[in-house]
Amino acid sequence: MPRIGTSDLTVFPLALGGNVFGWTADESTSFRVLDAYTGAGGDFIDSADVYSAWAPGNSGGESETVIGSWFRASGKRDDVTIATKVSQHPEFSGLSAETVAAAARASLQRLGTDRIDLYYAHFDDQDTPLEETVRAFDQLVREGLVRHTAISNYSAERAAEWIRIAREHDLAVPVAIQPHYNLVTREPYESSIAPLAAREHLGVVPYFALAAGFLTGKYRSAEDFAGKDREGQVSGYFSDQGLAVVDALAEIASAHSVEIATVALAWLQAQPDVVAPIASARNTEQLPALLASADLELHADELQTLTDVSAAVPAS
Repeated sequence: MPRIGTSDLTVFPLALGGNVFGWTADESTSFRVLDAYTGAGGDFIDSADVYSAWAPGNSGGESETVIGSWFRASGKRDDVTIATKVSQHPEFSGLSAETVAAAARASLQRLGTDRIDLYYAHFDDQDTPLEETVRAFDQLVREGLVRHTAISNYSAERAAEWIRIAREHDLAVPVAIQPHYNLVTREPYESSIAPLAAREHLGVVPYFALAAGFLTGKYRSAEDFAGKDREGQVSGYFSDQGLAVVDALAEIASAHSVEIATVALAWLQAQPDVVAPIASARNTEQLPALLASADLELHADELQTLTDVSAAVPAS
């Protein structure tokens, strides 16, 4: 069970993404996914207050609401590390002190809990003084509403500045960073964020670990994702070099008798400072391949093969 940075949180090495809850997975299906994930030993759920405001008829907070309902039905709140994020909800945009405080309380209410284990600044807010945001997050920790703070989608420079401010003023220091990182999106993470994570002992929790499903191998042509919910996301990963990565994953997966997605996640889990990649499942049938990554140990030559072939993928 890897530890998240310098925190006291130890978690299953695969985080379950909550972005599909209330979007492509209705409440009953989401409950089954959550039951199956935790039944297999999983205990790290990732959400955000904005999930899934983009879906027709939604207003944001649907994922947290589903998770909160599941907590009440299952009684498993104390068995799970829950992470959520602030800055993008339509009613709580940005990271001013007032917004952070109000958004955190709204998330707590939707989740039906008295504390958030890991609270991320979802996206940087250049219009709010960074020290104001850092102090707002620290205040939530002091009030016992948040156990640990974290950063998502920040540049290395801004993340380093957040940490400097926190240390200088004896405020809560982030324990984790959540970057966009996978076999077909290795930059700018590897050149800028990874050195910061190593230096500051941040736990790395990559999102889009399967490149919106591209690294499952189910999209081999543009026709395969045309008209799908994730068409816009998948198309950004699609290239000849990306398909070569999928081919390499397929060969290694065959050698281990596992799914392509399992290998893609195992490669991420083997990277320095990575605690748990985030992957979502819109039904229970998708879960076994994700969970199997926790038990798959790739050989050194297999890891190198994937590293080499993915190096040719053009930067997005």
